[in-house]
Amino acid sequence: MSLSINGNYDEQKKRWSFDLIGEIDISNAHQLRKQLEAAYDVHPSDIYLDLDKLNYIDSTGLGVIIGVYGAIRGNEHKTVILNPKDNVKKLLRITSLDKVLIEQ
Repeated sequence: MSLSINGNYDEQKKRWSFDLIGEIDISNAHQLRKQLEAAYDVHPSDIYLDLDKLNYIDSTGLGVIIGVYGAIRGNEHKTVILNPKDNVKKLLRITSLDKVLIEQ
């Protein structure tokens, strides 16, 4: 399974935006964690994850997102998921993470 991560820091909005493309599983979740942590180290700010082109995420990938959420929340920053596909949205709903990661 492959994952492509396209990140960009928006100077005007003072936040990171990441497009996650493909699939996140145990074989590549560490790649996502490293990129999110490195980005946050450069510009500590909110992180927005656009999942419009993400077809699959397993519990390892979800754990990475939860870890980032917890780590930056203490600095009053947020992690936000945008455009999750139905299968990802269902996983977020089952775990009740939709209430904290998806802006209403």
